[in-house]
Amino acid sequence: MKGIALAVPLALVFAGSAQAQSYQCRFARTVAIPEIRPDGPPRQVRITGYTLALSWSPEFCKGRETDARHRSQCSGRNGRFGFVTHGLWPEGAGGWPQWCPTRANVTPAIARRNLCLSPSVPLIARQWAKHGSCMARTPREYFTTARILRSFIAFPDTDRLSREDDLTAGRLREAFASANPWWPQDAVGLKVNRRGWLQEMRLCYDSLMRPKTCDRRRFGPSDGARIRIWRGL
Repeated sequence: MKGIALAVPLALVFAGSAQAQSYQCRFARTVAIPEIRPDGPPRQVRITGYTLALSWSPEFCKGRETDARHRSQCSGRNGRFGFVTHGLWPEGAGGWPQWCPTRANVTPAIARRNLCLSPSVPLIARQWAKHGSCMARTPREYFTTARILRSFIAFPDTDRLSREDDLTAGRLREAFASANPWWPQDAVGLKVNRRGWLQEMRLCYDSLMRPKTCDRRRFGPSDGARIRIWRGL
Protein backbone atom coordinates (compact mmCIF):
# COMPACT_ATOMS: atom_id res chain seq x y z
CA MET A 1 0.00 0.00 0.00
CA LYS A 2 1.37 3.40 -1.00
CA GLY A 3 0.77 5.68 1.97
CA ILE A 4 3.03 8.61 1.21
CA ALA A 5 0.51 10.98 -0.40
CA LEU A 6 -0.41 12.50 2.98
CA ALA A 7 3.15 12.87 4.19
CA VAL A 8 4.22 16.20 2.72
CA PRO A 9 1.26 18.39 3.73
CA LEU A 10 0.98 16.84 7.20
CA ALA A 11 4.67 17.34 7.86
CA LEU A 12 4.15 21.07 7.44
CA VAL A 13 2.14 21.27 10.66
CA PHE A 14 5.19 20.30 12.73
CA ALA A 15 6.76 23.15 14.65
CA GLY A 16 10.51 23.27 15.19
CA SER A 17 13.65 24.54 13.55
CA ALA A 18 16.06 22.74 11.26
CA GLN A 19 19.57 22.33 12.53
CA ALA A 20 22.33 21.19 10.19
CA GLN A 21 24.07 17.96 11.07
CA SER A 22 26.36 17.79 8.06
CA TYR A 23 29.24 20.18 7.66
CA GLN A 24 30.87 21.31 4.41
CA CYS A 25 29.04 18.50 2.64
CA ARG A 26 30.35 18.08 -0.90
CA PHE A 27 30.28 15.25 -3.41
CA ALA A 28 31.47 14.48 -6.91
CA ARG A 29 29.27 15.59 -9.78
CA THR A 30 28.89 12.06 -11.13
CA VAL A 31 27.67 9.06 -9.17
CA ALA A 32 27.00 5.46 -10.17
CA ILE A 33 23.89 3.67 -8.94
CA PRO A 34 24.67 0.10 -7.82
CA GLU A 35 22.45 -2.90 -8.38
CA ILE A 36 20.44 -3.68 -5.25
CA ARG A 37 19.59 -7.27 -4.41
CA PRO A 38 16.74 -8.04 -1.98
CA ASP A 39 17.73 -9.63 1.31
CA GLY A 40 14.27 -11.03 1.94
CA PRO A 41 10.88 -11.68 0.35
CA PRO A 42 8.50 -8.95 -0.83
CA ARG A 43 5.97 -8.06 1.86
CA GLN A 44 2.99 -5.82 1.18
CA VAL A 45 0.94 -5.11 4.29
CA ARG A 46 -1.19 -2.20 5.46
CA ILE A 47 0.94 0.70 6.71
CA THR A 48 0.26 1.60 10.35
CA GLY A 49 3.08 4.04 10.97
CA TYR A 50 6.59 5.14 10.07
CA THR A 51 10.08 5.34 11.56
CA LEU A 52 12.61 8.02 10.71
CA ALA A 53 15.94 6.36 11.52
CA LEU A 54 18.79 8.80 12.16
CA SER A 55 22.21 7.20 12.41
CA TRP A 56 24.90 8.79 14.59
CA SER A 57 27.71 9.00 12.05
CA PRO A 58 30.74 9.27 14.40
CA GLU A 59 29.84 5.92 15.96
CA PHE A 60 29.08 4.28 12.61
CA CYS A 61 32.38 5.49 11.15
CA LYS A 62 34.51 4.37 14.09
CA GLY A 63 36.99 1.94 12.50
CA ARG A 64 35.51 2.44 9.03
CA GLU A 65 37.46 5.57 8.08
CA THR A 66 39.53 3.71 5.46
CA ASP A 67 36.87 1.22 4.38
CA ALA A 68 36.24 1.68 0.65
CA ARG A 69 32.54 0.78 1.06
CA HIS A 70 31.99 3.69 3.44
CA ARG A 71 34.47 6.20 2.02
CA SER A 72 31.80 8.75 1.11
CA GLN A 73 30.55 9.01 4.70
CA CYS A 74 33.57 8.18 6.81
CA SER A 75 36.75 9.31 5.06
CA GLY A 76 36.23 13.01 5.80
CA ARG A 77 36.70 13.90 2.13
CA ASN A 78 33.04 14.83 1.70
CA GLY A 79 32.61 16.60 5.03
CA ARG A 80 31.95 15.62 8.62
CA PHE A 81 28.56 14.29 9.62
CA GLY A 82 26.54 14.09 12.82
CA PHE A 83 23.08 12.55 12.53
CA VAL A 84 22.46 11.25 9.02
CA THR A 85 19.24 9.77 7.68
CA HIS A 86 19.51 6.01 7.61
CA GLY A 87 16.02 5.70 6.22
CA LEU A 88 12.31 6.42 6.43
CA TRP A 89 10.67 3.06 7.09
CA PRO A 90 6.99 2.12 6.83
CA GLU A 91 5.64 0.00 9.69
CA GLY A 92 2.85 -2.53 9.29
CA ALA A 93 0.59 -4.80 11.27
CA GLY A 94 2.22 -8.20 11.72
CA GLY A 95 5.47 -7.12 10.05
CA TRP A 96 6.93 -4.26 8.09
CA PRO A 97 6.42 -3.68 4.34
CA GLN A 98 9.50 -4.33 2.23
CA TRP A 99 10.75 -4.90 -1.32
CA CYS A 100 7.47 -3.95 -2.97
CA PRO A 101 7.32 -4.31 -6.78
CA THR A 102 8.23 -1.11 -8.62
CA ARG A 103 9.63 -0.04 -11.97
CA ALA A 104 10.95 3.24 -10.57
CA ASN A 105 14.65 3.49 -9.79
CA VAL A 106 16.93 5.97 -8.09
CA THR A 107 18.65 8.11 -10.73
CA PRO A 108 22.07 9.76 -10.37
CA ALA A 109 20.33 13.15 -10.07
CA ILE A 110 18.13 11.96 -7.20
CA ALA A 111 21.08 10.33 -5.44
CA ARG A 112 23.17 13.50 -5.68
CA ARG A 113 20.37 15.66 -4.32
CA ASN A 114 20.11 13.49 -1.21
CA LEU A 115 23.76 12.75 -0.44
CA CYS A 116 23.97 15.36 2.31
CA LEU A 117 20.92 13.71 3.90
CA SER A 118 22.24 10.14 3.49
CA PRO A 119 25.93 10.24 2.47
CA SER A 120 26.07 6.93 0.61
CA VAL A 121 24.76 6.15 -2.87
CA PRO A 122 24.29 2.41 -2.10
CA LEU A 123 22.34 3.35 1.04
CA ILE A 124 20.07 5.72 -0.90
CA ALA A 125 19.40 3.11 -3.59
CA ARG A 126 18.73 0.40 -1.03
CA GLN A 127 16.40 2.49 1.13
CA TRP A 128 14.22 3.25 -1.88
CA ALA A 129 14.14 -0.36 -3.10
CA LYS A 130 13.48 -1.93 0.29
CA HIS A 131 11.33 0.66 2.05
CA GLY A 132 10.36 3.54 -0.20
CA SER A 133 8.86 1.27 -2.85
CA CYS A 134 6.16 0.28 -0.33
CA MET A 135 5.08 3.82 0.54
CA ALA A 136 5.65 6.11 -2.45
CA ARG A 137 5.13 6.10 -6.19
CA THR A 138 8.58 7.43 -7.01
CA PRO A 139 11.98 7.88 -5.36
CA ARG A 140 11.50 11.64 -5.65
CA GLU A 141 8.36 11.51 -3.49
CA TYR A 142 10.01 9.24 -0.96
CA PHE A 143 13.14 11.32 -0.45
CA THR A 144 11.24 14.61 -0.53
CA THR A 145 9.16 13.37 2.39
CA ALA A 146 12.26 12.24 4.28
CA ARG A 147 13.87 15.66 3.76
CA ILE A 148 10.75 17.49 4.96
CA LEU A 149 10.48 15.39 8.09
CA ARG A 150 14.17 15.89 8.78
CA SER A 151 13.97 19.66 8.20
CA PHE A 152 11.52 20.06 11.08
CA ILE A 153 13.78 18.28 13.54
CA ALA A 154 16.06 20.30 15.84
CA PHE A 155 18.88 18.33 17.44
CA PRO A 156 20.12 18.94 20.97
CA ASP A 157 23.77 19.82 21.61
CA THR A 158 25.09 16.29 21.16
CA ASP A 159 28.68 17.30 21.86
CA ARG A 160 27.71 18.70 25.25
CA LEU A 161 25.59 15.68 26.07
CA SER A 162 28.47 13.36 25.17
CA ARG A 163 30.53 14.96 27.96
CA GLU A 164 28.00 14.21 30.71
CA ASP A 165 29.41 11.52 33.00
CA ASP A 166 26.02 10.06 33.93
CA LEU A 167 24.25 10.34 30.58
CA THR A 168 21.17 8.13 30.33
CA ALA A 169 18.77 7.25 27.54
CA GLY A 170 16.11 9.27 29.33
CA ARG A 171 18.36 12.32 29.49
CA LEU A 172 18.95 12.15 25.74
CA ARG A 173 15.22 11.77 25.10
CA GLU A 174 14.53 14.72 27.42
CA ALA A 175 17.10 16.86 25.58
CA PHE A 176 15.53 15.97 22.22
CA ALA A 177 12.03 16.80 23.48
CA SER A 178 13.32 20.09 24.89
CA ALA A 179 14.71 21.01 21.45
CA ASN A 180 11.40 19.92 19.88
CA PRO A 181 8.63 20.85 22.36
CA TRP A 182 5.96 19.29 20.14
CA TRP A 183 7.67 15.89 20.28
CA PRO A 184 6.87 13.51 23.23
CA GLN A 185 9.76 11.65 24.84
CA ASP A 186 8.08 8.27 24.41
CA ALA A 187 8.19 8.78 20.62
CA VAL A 188 12.01 8.88 20.68
CA GLY A 189 13.49 5.44 20.13
CA LEU A 190 17.20 4.77 20.57
CA LYS A 191 19.52 2.03 19.37
CA VAL A 192 22.75 1.44 21.26
CA ASN A 193 25.42 -1.23 20.87
CA ARG A 194 26.31 -3.84 23.49
CA ARG A 195 28.78 -1.48 25.13
CA GLY A 196 26.16 1.25 25.48
CA TRP A 197 27.30 3.60 22.70
CA LEU A 198 24.59 5.45 20.76
CA GLN A 199 24.15 4.11 17.23
CA GLU A 200 20.84 5.52 16.09
CA MET A 201 17.83 7.61 16.99
CA ARG A 202 14.49 6.23 15.77
CA LEU A 203 11.62 8.68 15.69
CA CYS A 204 8.19 7.05 15.66
CA TYR A 205 5.20 8.33 13.66
CA ASP A 206 1.63 7.18 13.18
CA SER A 207 0.06 6.54 9.77
CA LEU A 208 -0.60 10.29 9.33
CA MET A 209 3.04 11.14 10.12
CA ARG A 210 2.34 12.52 13.60
CA PRO A 211 4.58 11.61 16.56
CA LYS A 212 3.52 8.33 18.13
CA THR A 213 4.66 6.31 21.15
CA CYS A 214 7.31 3.84 20.02
CA ASP A 215 6.66 0.16 20.49
CA ARG A 216 9.18 -1.85 22.55
CA ARG A 217 11.17 -2.92 19.48
CA ARG A 218 11.84 0.66 18.42
CA PHE A 219 11.99 2.33 21.85
CA GLY A 220 15.22 0.59 22.81
CA PRO A 221 16.91 1.04 26.21
CA SER A 222 14.86 2.17 29.19
CA ASP A 223 15.15 5.78 30.34
CA GLY A 224 17.39 4.79 33.22
CA ALA A 225 19.93 2.95 31.06
CA ARG A 226 23.41 4.51 30.93
CA ILE A 227 24.56 5.40 27.42
CA ARG A 228 27.59 7.06 25.83
CA ILE A 229 28.03 9.13 22.68
CA TRP A 230 31.20 8.94 20.62
CA ARG A 231 32.35 12.35 19.37
CA GLY A 232 34.59 11.05 16.61
CA LEU A 233 37.80 12.36 18.17
